[in-house]
Amino acid sequence: MGLGSDMYRQQILDHYKNPRNKGEMSDPDFSHTGENPSCGDTITVNVSLEDDGETIEFVTFTGNGCAISQASASMLSERLQGMTLSELDAMDTDDVTEMLGVDISPMRIKCAVLARQVAQDGAAIHRGDVEIEQTTTEE
Repeated sequence: MGLGSDMYRQQILDHYKNPRNKGEMSDPDFSHTGENPSCGDTITVNVSLEDDGETIEFVTFTGNGCAISQASASMLSERLQGMTLSELDAMDTDDVTEMLGVDISPMRIKCAVLARQVAQDGAAIHRGDVEIEQTTTEE
């Protein structure tokens, strides 16, 4: 790993120490919580939609956990703004690891993707596609 990966590690630490959009949201269009029991991460994602009901206007999150899970939630909260729910649905693990910019070990991948899974499940619940009380990374 070279200088570039050091830059991404610094970016992850910055998002962990200085999270963007962390906090409660009054009157979100949807809010959903998830956990990664193997690491102890918990994240709640709150989403406000634009008037079209499809475009994400603003995202906040709350929760606790390791640097990877919290940095991923912070980065995702910035990235999702302006995206549609369909674009959120299309996000996969590769999109998250690309956003983080570093190789994620198999043991930590659940930490990295937790916020994305919570946001996707929250959107599915909002649309009435599924009924899930809480997202979990355990199957």
